[in-house]
Amino acid sequence: MRKRFENQLNDLNRMMAKMGELLEKSLSMTHNAMTGRDAELAEKVILHDISIDEMEKEIEALCMRLLMQQQPVARDLRVISAALKIITDMERIGDHAADIAENIGYMAKDDYTPNIEDTLKMIDITTQMVKDSVRAFVQNDLELAQMVFAKDDEVDALFLKIKMKVSEKLRTDASFGEQAIDLMMNAKHYERIGDHAENIAEWVEFSITGTHRKSTNGR
Repeated sequence: MRKRFENQLNDLNRMMAKMGELLEKSLSMTHNAMTGRDAELAEKVILHDISIDEMEKEIEALCMRLLMQQQPVARDLRVISAALKIITDMERIGDHAADIAENIGYMAKDDYTPNIEDTLKMIDITTQMVKDSVRAFVQNDLELAQMVFAKDDEVDALFLKIKMKVSEKLRTDASFGEQAIDLMMNAKHYERIGDHAENIAEWVEFSITGTHRKSTNGR
């Protein structure tokens, strides 16, 4: 019985890793679609979100089977419970990537003003945060999970920087309004992706230590 349970936990890890890879692909495509002003690639990101949603359902079904059939205790129960929480954040990351891609489709017809260097930095950092947080779960790596928390501060700082640049541009160019909305919406989506990656890391920490930092901080 225990051997079967361990095999199913290994299946869970493989599926979580796969879902993480799908998210990385989505974020990578948003990076390339934005730099190339590629509306067709942006559309592929939106379609790709279907695969992420399907993977979430498969993982959820496996977790429910583990809970109902195997009656896990202690550490195993925390892992499965954390996985159920984590896939919700992962699915939301996929939704944000799809929303970003939709905005890129609108923006693709015009040159970007101001430049998107800071947005691209946000993409790189948030993509790494997603990769590290999911890998921390799969590898049961507390140190890697905790490294994700510091990166969220970098994302927040970049969001504020972009907000200031867009505001300054709007003060001198009223015609920039439509693109300003798209740029700020995308920056906000990436900021939220960072938050979701941080949430994942927190649930990884819980699965290993039994303590959730938001609970201990009274948040």
